[in-house]
Amino acid sequence: MVVGVVNVTPDSFSDGGKFFSAARAVEHALRLLDEGADILDLGGESTRPGTRPPVSAQEELDRVLPVIEAILHERSGTILSIDTYKAETARAAVTAGAEIVNDVSGFLWDPGMAAICAELGCGVILMHTRGRSQEWRTQPPLPHDEVVTLVLRELEQRTRAALAAGVRQAAIVLDPGFGFGKALDENYPLLAHFEALHALGYPLLAGPSRKSFLGKTLAPIHGHDIPPDQRDNATLAAITATVLAGAHLVRVHNVQAAREAIAIADAIRADSLMKANKKQEN
Repeated sequence: MVVGVVNVTPDSFSDGGKFFSAARAVEHALRLLDEGADILDLGGESTRPGTRPPVSAQEELDRVLPVIEAILHERSGTILSIDTYKAETARAAVTAGAEIVNDVSGFLWDPGMAAICAELGCGVILMHTRGRSQEWRTQPPLPHDEVVTLVLRELEQRTRAALAAGVRQAAIVLDPGFGFGKALDENYPLLAHFEALHALGYPLLAGPSRKSFLGKTLAPIHGHDIPPDQRDNATLAAITATVLAGAHLVRVHNVQAAREAIAIADAIRADSLMKANKKQEN
């Protein structure tokens, strides 16, 4: 499934400001649906390093609630996710019609979030993050052979905490958090060994779209780093790798291109699984 990104923010790393007004955000959201998005993920606060201080829940809601209401007015069957780590925002957004809470902190940054999601009965996406965004540039590096082990261990901890709070097991999707506390090349072990995350037993979401580690890898080709909106080709390579490794959802900015890449990756994976099944039968 394809999750289309709608940033209702002035400062998101990829398209900050382009869709800050409610009207432009709704127009963009409807375009993503027309291109084949299965879910729209709406966010009212950027978590990229160097952004302004955190916004209040009320400011976040002022940004996203009009967009949620307008999208559902235009396309009543749309599945919406609210990208927030604040319990107050989550409650209001789900009450307004969102069905999923996408918490980049995995319920760590707001102690009330797990209980609220359990009460609401909504779907949840638990992302792995290592520290807060203002800490990422000064964190000690992760040895490459420890990245996947760390993500597995800490995502398992987050799922246990969610279940203990009353979140239904069937409501949980896990996200390894590309770029969230993983500096540049530290993300490649997650791409190379994405299939290891299946050991956790939950559907998996991959969100490498336009991330800075892709830009760094492309820099030698271009002679300089390239801006986020020129990283779509690299994004397609990254999401193809995750789909071949069994990702269930991908979160992307360019939905149409992603749909095409996923169609090919799904066909390859289906053929591979068919051959593996025949081999087992024999």
